[in-house]
Amino acid sequence: MSQPMTRSAREDWFAPEGPHLLGATCTTCGSIFFPPQIDFCRNPACDGESFARTPLSRSGTVWSFTVNHYKPPAPYVSPEPFTPYTVVAVELHSEGMVVLGQLSPDSPRIAVGDRVHLVSEVLFRTDDEEQLVWRWALDQEGREVA
Repeated sequence: MSQPMTRSAREDWFAPEGPHLLGATCTTCGSIFFPPQIDFCRNPACDGESFARTPLSRSGTVWSFTVNHYKPPAPYVSPEPFTPYTVVAVELHSEGMVVLGQLSPDSPRIAVGDRVHLVSEVLFRTDDEEQLVWRWALDQEGREVA
C-alpha cells in the first residue's frame, strides 16, 4: 500500500515546510497582507497591482482568543464527534499584523500576551491524501514578561 499524498489544505496561504504562512507584499508601497491579495493593494493610499509572495513570521504574541463551541459549516472538516477548539488572534513578531488560526489541541491553555509559534498539523486523512493546516502552539518560554 502506498503512502498518502501530503499537501497543504491552502497551498497559496501556507507552506507546511518550515512551517510558514505565505503573505503578499505590494511591490508599489511595501504593505504586507495575509491572506495574500492578488488583485489590488488593500492600502487605501496605494493603487498597486503587483505583489511578491512573502513568507511571514513563524511566531507571535497572543492578541486575543475565543473557544468555538459550534461545528462550522462545510467545507470545514471537523472530527466526529465535534470537539470545541480555540481560535487565536496572533500578532506576528516581525510584521505587527494580527493573523487568526486554531490553537493546537496539544498546546496547554493560553492567555493574552503568551508567545506562540506556528506548527503544521493534520487536518484530515484519507487513504489517498493527508491535508495539513497551520495552528498555533504555546512556546516553551510561555508568557511574556512585562
